[in-house]
Amino acid sequence: MNDGHVDRTATEVPATSELSSAQTPFARASRDFLYGQVWSRPGLSRRDRRFVTLTCVAAADSPEPIEEQVHAALAGGDISLEEMLELVLHFAVYCGWPKASHLEGAIARQWDRIHRERGEQTPPWPELANHTLGPGDMEKRLERGVEEFIDINLTPAPPANSPYRHAGILSFVFGHVWQRPGLTRRERRIITVAGVALDDSPVPLRTHVSAALHSGDITKAEMDEIVLQFAAYYGFAKGDALADAVEAAWAAKPA
Repeated sequence: MNDGHVDRTATEVPATSELSSAQTPFARASRDFLYGQVWSRPGLSRRDRRFVTLTCVAAADSPEPIEEQVHAALAGGDISLEEMLELVLHFAVYCGWPKASHLEGAIARQWDRIHRERGEQTPPWPELANHTLGPGDMEKRLERGVEEFIDINLTPAPPANSPYRHAGILSFVFGHVWQRPGLTRRERRIITVAGVALDDSPVPLRTHVSAALHSGDITKAEMDEIVLQFAAYYGFAKGDALADAVEAAWAAKPA
C-alpha cells in the first residue's frame, strides 16, 4: 500500500507518454495537473484513487488506459490479483457484464506481462471454493439480501415484485455481491459511487452518495477527493453532477 505519494516512473505514468517533454496541451496537463497535482494529493490513498480510476477507464471503453491502469495497480502492489478480480464482479453489477469481461481480460494480460517481465512463470489464478457463493437456501439468501440492502442504502428494501428486484437486487446484488469478503464495504462504496456517477443514474447516485456519507464509511473530505479523481478520468461535466449530489447529501446529513 501507499499513502498519497505517486511513484510516477514505475506505477502511474503510461509507458508510451513522454511527459517530461510534453508538447501538446493534453500532454502538459497530464504531466502538470493529473500526475503533478491530482494523484499526489494527500486526502485519499493511492489505493482508493486506483479504484476510482479503474472504474472510470473500464467504463469508458478505453483500451490503452485500461491496460495501463491495470498494469500500474498490479505492478505497484496497490491492489492484489484477488482484489482486482473481486473488483471486476462489483464493477459488472454497476457498469455491465460486457465491460467487466473486457476488464477481466486486461487483468489476465497484465498479470502475465508482469511475470514475464520479471522472468517468472505466471502463477495461475486462485481457485474459488463453492462456499464463497453464499447460502444455497434461497429464503435465507433473500432475507439476508433485504437486511444488506437496508444496511448499505439506509433505506427500506424494495418489494420482490419483479425479476429485477427479486433475482437481481435482493438475491444477487445485496444477497451475495455486497457480502463477499474480497473487498471492504468502504472500497465497494468507492467503486459504486464512481459507477453510478458515470452511468447517469440520478436515483442510485443520490442513494449511494448519501449512504456513503451518512454511514460514515466515507468522509466528506474523502468524497471531495473522489469527485476530483472521478472528474479527471471521466470528465468534469460528470464530475459536476457528482459534486452536486455530494453537496446535497451532505446538507441533508442528520446532525
